[in-house]
Amino acid sequence: MTFSNLEIITPILKAIEDQGYKNPTRIQAEAIPSLLKGKDLLGCAQTGTGKTAAFVIPLLQQLYLTKSKKKGKRILKALIISPTRELAIQINDDITNYSKYTGNKSIVIYGGVRQHKQTSALRTGADILVATPGRLLDLIAQGYVSLNKIEYFVLDEADQMLDMGFIHDIKKIITKLPTKRQSLFFSATMPEAIIQLSNQILGSPKRVTIEPEKTTAEKVSQFLYYVSKSDKLDLLKYLINKKRNISTLVFSRTKYGADKIVRSLQKSNIKSEAIHGNKSQNIRQKTLQRFKKNKFPVLVATDIAARGIDVSKLSLVINYDIPNVPETYIHRIGRTGRAQEIGEAITFCSSSETSFLKNIQKLINQQLQMISDHPFHNQKKIDRLEIRKDKKNTKKSRFSASKIKTAKKQGDNLKVESKKRFSKKFKFKRRFKRKKS
Repeated sequence: MTFSNLEIITPILKAIEDQGYKNPTRIQAEAIPSLLKGKDLLGCAQTGTGKTAAFVIPLLQQLYLTKSKKKGKRILKALIISPTRELAIQINDDITNYSKYTGNKSIVIYGGVRQHKQTSALRTGADILVATPGRLLDLIAQGYVSLNKIEYFVLDEADQMLDMGFIHDIKKIITKLPTKRQSLFFSATMPEAIIQLSNQILGSPKRVTIEPEKTTAEKVSQFLYYVSKSDKLDLLKYLINKKRNISTLVFSRTKYGADKIVRSLQKSNIKSEAIHGNKSQNIRQKTLQRFKKNKFPVLVATDIAARGIDVSKLSLVINYDIPNVPETYIHRIGRTGRAQEIGEAITFCSSSETSFLKNIQKLINQQLQMISDHPFHNQKKIDRLEIRKDKKNTKKSRFSASKIKTAKKQGDNLKVESKKRFSKKFKFKRRFKRKKS
């Protein structure tokens, strides 16, 4: 199947060709025809499946075909909500690329920077607004944004919105939208809270699901390295030197951990930089742009800061710390193996992280391929700890069930007796005090 089979108009087909794409991904092939018919969509797909183009292309086509011939200030017709600045900028860049020959105009707004440039752009008007929830509500309250004329609403990365605490902001935004609209809802995972939110937004939607395990298994080679916590930095340096200057994204669970990794790598003359919540938005964006331009080979990031990282030739993702939420693993490794590329993901596992590893393997329904041919392999130690845990869990009680029941009864009787004694003693003391007075 090619994009021309999806009834996409010539100006957009030309823009897609300029980007070097010929064949749609599975989510694009399933979503685009339904969206062009005006149906709502519930998409369950991780990053790297081509979902941004799956909603941007039909959105641009509908705006192009229904645009007014009247001259004057453009009115906002489409709203796209994203959890982070990085992802919002990435979506806006995609809109710019695909609207090259349609003349559609988009604006991106986000927090962490002064609002002057954003409000100036809003005054001139646009067809599409890409926004993070907090900044959008702020500018609505100030009167810079009106959602009265919105015809198309897209909520991207809904599960990350939930994780980041934006769920109440999203509910506020929904109340400000017109009832009659086309709504699109995307999430990499579908926990109960996300399903409930999708029911509030969508009406009889087309459902498209790209199974995480299929995506990760087909496009990303996944490897497991057992290593003690103290040896993780040495193993990281060993692998980076072995792979030789390939673009590598390293995930740390904490901001402090990310900075520590960078300091250690720089001491070993490995060019690297970190992005996390403590860095300003401008610094994060500049660092990301420099990484995309191959100015340095290793980027260390926390999960939230990494949202929106879209590097077409990212070769390797390293889970320095295993995420305690298994779905996060899918988001992480989705940074590599994007679109038609093949990627590699390496996971470091120490003795304290084995339970997280089990949950991940259960979610993706496969065992990560273990690599033992490295100087820091310590599976035996981890196996010993696992055996000790199992022994603790299966340790038999010295008492039978009947003995425990009898002991419990005796304990309850003793409690009753002690209460009676205490109340008698208390009454005696009160009588004694009265006589004395």
